[in-house]
Amino acid sequence: MADKAGQAALAYLRTHQVMTLATVGEDGVWATAVFYASQAFDLYFLSAGHTRHAQNFLHQPHIAAAIQEDYRDWPAIKGIQLEGDVSQLEGAELTEAVNLYRARYPFLNQAVPQIEAALAKVNWYRLRPTRLYWIDNSQGLGHRVEVEW
Repeated sequence: MADKAGQAALAYLRTHQVMTLATVGEDGVWATAVFYASQAFDLYFLSAGHTRHAQNFLHQPHIAAAIQEDYRDWPAIKGIQLEGDVSQLEGAELTEAVNLYRARYPFLNQAVPQIEAALAKVNWYRLRPTRLYWIDNSQGLGHRVEVEW
């Protein structure tokens, strides 16, 4: 199981909801923010398959991501930096991810026609980290610990 930094990172994942993905494809590098749900360190998100970042997953599924707040005070900065592999979900994994996501974002369960139509058109993905760092400047500027799990 994760150490102290890992426990802090897991708690941070549970209390935040947006991660920025950094991808690369035939047109070069790209970054985009997506909402996520997590289970342990696996991060689940959705996106339309035609988007630049989704197309980049086909070119290079090994990506980087960051989760952080918009801090004004450098010593208060906390967050997560990671690299990992993205895979498009199907079958039981897809069902599990959708259920996890709906539990995290209950407004999706209100059966609003526009939301249901949008959800029917997207792909669901898992980002499984291969390396993850917990950032905590309250421990000193630039404090970064690699999380083992």
